[in-house]
Amino acid sequence: MIPTNFFRAIADFCTNVLFIPYDALRSIDGWWLSNFFNAILFVIVFGLFLFWLSQLQKFKKTSNE
Repeated sequence: MIPTNFFRAIADFCTNVLFIPYDALRSIDGWWLSNFFNAILFVIVFGLFLFWLSQLQKFKKTSNE
């Protein structure tokens, strides 16, 4: 009985607490707002990718010396 309650508690926590941001994103109705949100995420990921590449270049320069 206790293990089933434990897993039900985990499922309830994930459904009602952790998925709140996803429910908010799902409820976006406007095409422009959805695309704006996607563009912001793309810019953030692209910036992180460029940062990662710059760190790789720094590591490559220091390892060759």
